[in-house]
Amino acid sequence: MLYVLMDVKKILVVDDEPDIVELASYNLTKEGFDVSSALDGEEALHKIRAGNFDLVILDLMLPGIQGMEICRLLRNDPRTQNLPVIMLTAKGEEIDRILGLEIGADDYMTKPFSPRELAARIRAILRRAGEKSVREKVIRIGDLVINLETYAVLKRAIPLNLSATEFKLLLYLVERRGRVFSREQLLDAVWKDEGFVEPRTVDVHIRRLRTQIEDDPSNPLYIKTKRGIGYYIDADI
Repeated sequence: MLYVLMDVKKILVVDDEPDIVELASYNLTKEGFDVSSALDGEEALHKIRAGNFDLVILDLMLPGIQGMEICRLLRNDPRTQNLPVIMLTAKGEEIDRILGLEIGADDYMTKPFSPRELAARIRAILRRAGEKSVREKVIRIGDLVINLETYAVLKRAIPLNLSATEFKLLLYLVERRGRVFSREQLLDAVWKDEGFVEPRTVDVHIRRLRTQIEDDPSNPLYIKTKRGIGYYIDADI
């Protein structure tokens, strides 16, 4: 009989104790997860930003960057702000649990832990995250509301008249806030099915977008220019 494993969830275990990493990795792999590991904060951040993890198990006390700081960095980055995090630590004091949860951790477990309970908590968090992502059909940024189901964009509750290409261009930049994209990168992403398109086409559509979404197109709040490089939307909006 042939079994096909679908939608395997990727988990990153971050802990400076090899025995803990081995225990968690072995048992979570048996439970059907795709498990990677990191032994310090710098390695963890590098892997998170380079990979596409569904959940991170994060020790509080780490060499280099501490777990609390990693969690804070993840929550302040639009690319990882919704990445589920379980704090796994030897510290069991109430203040540590409160701080971990307030800074953005989704759950908190203390060592020693039950591998079966850890797997159960992971599944519960991933289930809630999946339900949340289904509900989130609207992106809000500044005065703009972008509806992913109706492809409508509103500014202060007033509908904007964007073309399909302008909508795709705006959405691409919004979903990747903080990253700068060249004309060529935007052409590949937004105009990929339209054959040869002049790079200046990007500039034209950016100008059209700015006339609609910006109060002052000559001093844009949303779509900004990195001179000599390309366009971006600030991560802090």
